[in-house]
This record gives sequence, C-alpha cells and structure tokens, in this order.
Amino acid sequence: MKPNQFTYLPIVTFASLTLLTGTVFAAGFALIEQSTSNMGSAYAGGSASAEDATTIYFNPAGMTELDSAEAIFGLHIVQPSTRFSDSASSGPGGVSLGTDTGGNAGVTGFIPNFYYTREVAPQFRFGLGINAPFGLSTEYDKNWIGRYHAIESHMQSLNINPSLAYRASDQLSLGAGINLQYLSVELTNAIDQAALCSGAGITSCAAIPTTNDGYAKVTGTSWGWGVNLGLLYKFSDATRIGAAWRSSIKHELEGDAKFDDIDPVLKGAGFFVNTDANAKVDLPATLSISSYHQFDSRWALMGDITWTQWSSFEELRIKYDSGTQGDTVQPEEWEDSLRYALGVHYRHSDQMLLRAGIAYDETPIPDTERRTPRIPGNDRTWLALGLNYQVSHQLSFDLGYAHLFVNDTAISDTNKLGAKLDGEYESEIDIFSGQINWAY
Repeated sequence: MKPNQFTYLPIVTFASLTLLTGTVFAAGFALIEQSTSNMGSAYAGGSASAEDATTIYFNPAGMTELDSAEAIFGLHIVQPSTRFSDSASSGPGGVSLGTDTGGNAGVTGFIPNFYYTREVAPQFRFGLGINAPFGLSTEYDKNWIGRYHAIESHMQSLNINPSLAYRASDQLSLGAGINLQYLSVELTNAIDQAALCSGAGITSCAAIPTTNDGYAKVTGTSWGWGVNLGLLYKFSDATRIGAAWRSSIKHELEGDAKFDDIDPVLKGAGFFVNTDANAKVDLPATLSISSYHQFDSRWALMGDITWTQWSSFEELRIKYDSGTQGDTVQPEEWEDSLRYALGVHYRHSDQMLLRAGIAYDETPIPDTERRTPRIPGNDRTWLALGLNYQVSHQLSFDLGYAHLFVNDTAISDTNKLGAKLDGEYESEIDIFSGQINWAY
C-alpha cells in the first residue's frame, strides 16, 4: 500500500479528539455540576425549583421567582477513580504491549460557577451566568498497554450566558439567553512507528525497532455560540413545572499537531509532519422537564427528566494542512440519552434547609467497540446530599456532596493499525460542592 493511500494514519494522532463527546464526570460529556443548591437534590427539579440565581443555567424563566438582586459564587471539586483491567489487549499481529494497565486515569477537576441577576424593569429580570459546561481530564502512564489509543486528554470550556426573564402573568414566566462558548483541547498518545511503516508499504521498515514509539500532541481551540429558552408555569404557590431547552453549539476547532521521536524513515515518507489542523464538532442540544411541589412548610418533592441529543454526533472528521495523509474520519454513532432524577427538601429550621436526591444517568456510547480509553463512560447512579444555611438576610451558603456509582464498563477498541484494547473499567466519582449566595 502506498503512503498516500494510507489515509487512516492520522487516526493515531486525532482519534483522541473524541474526548469532546465524553467525560469521566457525567454520562456523555456535559457537566451538569452548575449549581451547589441543585446538587444536593441530584439536580432533580432543575428547571422548576428556581431557588436562586443558578436558575440562569437550568431555566432562565425561573429568575422571576427571585425577590431581590443576587450574586452567587460556586465551586465543584470532582474526584474520579478510573482503573482499567486487561483481558485480551494486544498490538498489531497479536504482539504483547506489556503489563502496565495505566494506573488511576481519573484526574481531580475543578468546576467554577458565577451567577448574577437583578430586576431591570417591571416584569423583567436580567441574569448573567459564567460556567464550564463541558470538560475532561484523564491521564494514563506513558507506557501503558493502551498508549496507542490515549495517554493524556484535557478539555476545558468557558460559557458566558446573558439571559432575560419575563413574567407574562401570575402563572407563566418565559426566559431566553445567549451562550458564548470557548473550548480548549490538549491530547497526547504514542505512535506505533513500526506498524505504521509496515502498513504503509515502506521497504526500509525493518530499520525501525518495534519498541521505537513516537509521540503525538494535539492542541485546538474554538469559539461557538448558541441559545437557551425556558418556561415556568405555576399551578399554585406550591406547585410548578418548568421546561428548558439548550441549543446545539457548533465548534470549529483550529490548532496544531506536533510529533516527537519520529523515525527518519517515516519523516522521509512525509508522515507526522508538524502541521495545522482543524475539526468540526457539534455539541448536543438538551431538553429538560421538571416539577416542584411544596407539601407543607417543611417538605418539598421535585423531579426531572433531561434528554440529550447525542445522536447529532455521528463522526469526527479531521483535516490537515500538511502531510501525505488525507482526512481522518472516526465513526462515533452515539445515541440520544436520558437522565432521570428525584429529590426532596426538608426545612429543618428557619436557617437550615436539607436536601437529598437520586438520579440515573444513561451513557450515549452504544457498545464496547465505540468506547475509547479517553471516554470510559457508562450508565451511572447518583446519590446526593446537601444543605442551605441562612447566615443573615443577605448572606447564605450551600454545601453539596454526590457519589456516582458507575456500572462496570467493558471496552474492545481496535484502532486502524490493529492495536486492541480489550478489558474492563471500574470507576466511581465523588463530587464536593460549595456555594456562597449574596442577596441585596
């Protein structure tokens, strides 16, 4: 096979960009950790509870339920544990890739939030949310058996969300917002140079030892934009429902592909030349429907169903400015997913509100062959606790904790060169959240 026909070679470099569709923090890649007050009830009732300014993210229409101007600062500390157990992994032709299973690939992440809202005219409220709705960080040992699939994956996001709410009647409120979103990606993996050279039909491949790995590093950034809409309807002062929709956001990542320790044989054939590169990624739309009911002065119950349109992510296509390779096309074929949550509030005293919740979060990854070590996600169950404490009329704080039980996760991922990662992941996640609320 001639080098210019070996169009799948770039998969070794950029297949890892599929991290944009997943995260170890939540099923799929979306980070729901945008509010500590909602964390305590496992985000049940997110688009209906309208407790504080964090409703800007979950349903901007809920701002009409707030009595005063409010500023909120929140931080979530996410501690994932993700460990791989090998079953039948091997390199091209069945060769051994060693015994290192990568260690704990989970990396502690920090997710900040800021929200501000105030009345701007009768029946109108303005809000501003700044948060990080997508993110990923996984790191494996450099020489682990899955090094040709992934070593490091880091993705950060920043979302700026100005919003407006309108009280149409005593029962109905409407909300809308614009989202300006930034993504930053950094990825690394090893390159099986001997297998690449042999597959490309280069006659001098015998000069490349099978242990002579190269390394690829990819970086990319993008700005995109979208909208979000919300509706809140009150049947009574005790009962309300909410619906919120966030649009898909299209990103056109532009960045660099850089390579280290590349053998002169491959360099001479035009492979692994440092170059600019780009990729298009559509982040999915979501729709949430929530309910909130206050039974009495102490107890309230809430529920939520959230749909995420992961089916919009069918493939990842990477284009390169230089090199003999053509486009890289990585099939994804993800499926739409649902998240179900149920929560309860208990008013312990005038100063303290206690919360608890449970949720079930589906993975959009359709099968073991579509799962990658950058995205070892699976269905998960949330158990959450939280509290709000009113220090004064103006100042209060929220604390929240959630433990995520992740189903054991089978993987059987074979890259285009024949390296197979076959085994199972065991994962769990702890989330600690804090939030300061200032009303004035």
